[in-house]
Amino acid sequence: MLKREPSIDLSAVAGFDADGALLQTAEEARHHSRRGFLRTSGLALGGAAAAGGLLPRSALAASTPKGDVAILKFALTLEYLESAFYASALKHAGLSGELERFARTVHQHEKAHVEALRKALGSAAIKRPTFDFGAAVQSRSAFTATSIKLEDTGVQAYQGQTPFIRSNEVFKAAISIHPVEARHAAWIRQLAHQDPAPAAFNPALSRSQVLAAVSATGFIK
Repeated sequence: MLKREPSIDLSAVAGFDADGALLQTAEEARHHSRRGFLRTSGLALGGAAAAGGLLPRSALAASTPKGDVAILKFALTLEYLESAFYASALKHAGLSGELERFARTVHQHEKAHVEALRKALGSAAIKRPTFDFGAAVQSRSAFTATSIKLEDTGVQAYQGQTPFIRSNEVFKAAISIHPVEARHAAWIRQLAHQDPAPAAFNPALSRSQVLAAVSATGFIK
């Protein structure tokens, strides 16, 4: 029997900062609109991401558990978000040197995940939402702070939901991408002169916490 996922302080995941990272700028009506999108995309159902290289080259079999399909939809939404964030930052944040190399590398990873997930889901794949990253991609400091928060949230989302996957095929894919996301998180922390491995154990995020963290960014319109 699965243990209950530990609760964590969401202020450490989706908080505010002086550089404008993860700003919540939308009014209440737009907030509800985003929550509606997240529910229909599978975020409210929870899930983990699947790795591009291990996903099937064609759509999943009809026998794939519905919960696993919801997990892949959830993963696709997160990968859309991350891929779009890095693409926007490369255009607007004035990145250079190692920070630019990080953004380009991670963008290619997230883009590959999107393509693989869309193929695996076939006609069940959700459409790419509209994003507005605002101040989070207008400077190097805001980009760095936001990247840390997004990567940490992604790692914890995979960690929290992978145990609920029933399909061995989807499980293997999810397990293969989780350490890649963790490497992203450690890399950007090192570039920010923070401890890349701040603790011996890493808390997971529940599905409701992931929904709250992503919705709080205001990035999905």
